[in-house]
Amino acid sequence: MIDARRVPTGETIETEVCVIGGGPAGITLATQFVGQGFRVSLLETGGLEPDAAIQSMAQGNTEGDAYPGAIHMRTRQFGGTAHQWNIWLQNNNPQGDRGVRYVTLDPIDFEKRDWVPNSGWPFGKETLDPYYERAHAFCETGPYNYDVAYWETEQAKALKFSDRLSNRMFQFGRRDIFLQDYRQKIEQSSNISLYLYATVTELESDDLAQTVTRVRVATLAGNQFWVAAKIVILAMGTIENARLLLLSDKANKQGLGNQNDVVGRYYMDHPLVRSGMMVPPNRQVINSLSFYDAHWVKGTKVIAKPVLSESVMRREKLLNMNAALFPRPSIYQYNPLRMLFPKGKRYHSKTIAAGQAFKQAIRDKKLPKDLLRHTGNLITGMDDLMFFQWRSKQRLTHPYGLDTGGWSELADKEKRFGCYEVFHITDQAPDPTNRIVLNDNRDRLGNRQVKIHWRWNEIDIRSTRRAQEIFAEEFAQAGLGKLNLELDHGVPQVFLPSTHHNIGSTRMHDDPKQGVVDANCQVHGVSNLFVASSSVFPTGGYANPTLTIVAIAIRVADEVKARITGQK
Repeated sequence: MIDARRVPTGETIETEVCVIGGGPAGITLATQFVGQGFRVSLLETGGLEPDAAIQSMAQGNTEGDAYPGAIHMRTRQFGGTAHQWNIWLQNNNPQGDRGVRYVTLDPIDFEKRDWVPNSGWPFGKETLDPYYERAHAFCETGPYNYDVAYWETEQAKALKFSDRLSNRMFQFGRRDIFLQDYRQKIEQSSNISLYLYATVTELESDDLAQTVTRVRVATLAGNQFWVAAKIVILAMGTIENARLLLLSDKANKQGLGNQNDVVGRYYMDHPLVRSGMMVPPNRQVINSLSFYDAHWVKGTKVIAKPVLSESVMRREKLLNMNAALFPRPSIYQYNPLRMLFPKGKRYHSKTIAAGQAFKQAIRDKKLPKDLLRHTGNLITGMDDLMFFQWRSKQRLTHPYGLDTGGWSELADKEKRFGCYEVFHITDQAPDPTNRIVLNDNRDRLGNRQVKIHWRWNEIDIRSTRRAQEIFAEEFAQAGLGKLNLELDHGVPQVFLPSTHHNIGSTRMHDDPKQGVVDANCQVHGVSNLFVASSSVFPTGGYANPTLTIVAIAIRVADEVKARITGQK
């Protein structure tokens, strides 16, 4: 483990493989290379502890619908976004181990669907299955088994739905295997060099932009050096992978690998949608829902979620979507904000856009553009802003929410809870106008920051709205009660526009005019550059992306090992 701030300025480090990014993808790659007969340099922009100055280099702005800035979604520190995994693994024990949900993408997520523009992976789920199985072992979660019957017990059984819904299992795993266990394995390896505080600012290439010749590295201490490698792998995540390719514009003014203007496009997330409160016919209903609470089975923590079936998605031309049910005291049925604003407020709002403009202006220490217009929108739409802020913070007040579990273990749960709050992780259709570009602001090293263009489009809205109706009808037929859909002027209520599941921006496609990388995750037209990240996903389904990221990283590692050893 090397402090990059102490590397002499002007030095060139020679290695066979250079991995850029020390988050889950980069850690997976480096661990796969441990003990191999070649040298590997792993470059991480941060250190082992948080650093405000380094984190500030993730700053960027947004345009379109309300959406968080990049600085809130990235963690510039060894371990990357694993630091944001905050699910309690010991129920009701906030001081215990934290972890993350693991689940594969569904087979339909890989398909080219005529009702989902720009959909389709170059291969089907069967290609990733062996890597998913290896990812399960790597992540130290349960067996590679998603058969619902395998996980049922006498105390926790799946509900029966019509052919419109099915049940999907999620497994959990510890985050510390990335933050501690695999870091120690990398440190102890004789062929891996881990560089901390090493920010990559450019990929230098030959004149034709067909080969990466050197990786330029800078630190906030002021020194600058290079890494020359036979193979370079980007593993920084969806936002920073696109940013670095766009910054590397010496040979191609549009950026490296961007000869067809695809880098940064097709940016997606998993918006969290709130359907509303479901009131059961009696309090005993909660006893039938234990399967849908996080619980331990056969040594693995799991949770089930109702999901749209493949048949209903095909029949009604819907995007993928799941549902989560959280018990609430009866008081949560009565929303005090609804009394003030009975019609609700649209998430897409000039007032919210104005508030974001002022927030960004404060960060940039300058007045926003169109000052008078933004001020007027804030004054006339203050109720809108209040409602938005309340809804954004509402999750902090709930005793059982996205990061907790264990309510099914309570002895008095029938007395505690009288209704359920229903949320959905939603799929997004890939849209080339949702994209990452560079803005004119500079970070501490002089590199241009990002601007994220993001909108929740009509296809997303239409699909989610119909899916809400299906879930409500199926829950009622299953005897769970009436789901009172709470809409925003007729459209679904986006509770959180981002669940920090950033997807796309260097998407995979066999045609270089439609994708940045090929089926092996090699950048089109660049002989020695690979990407291992959710940035290569052509579509994202509803699945937490981590397991697929790890599977992709293992697959890329196999490809690189074969090339380095001459077996391919």
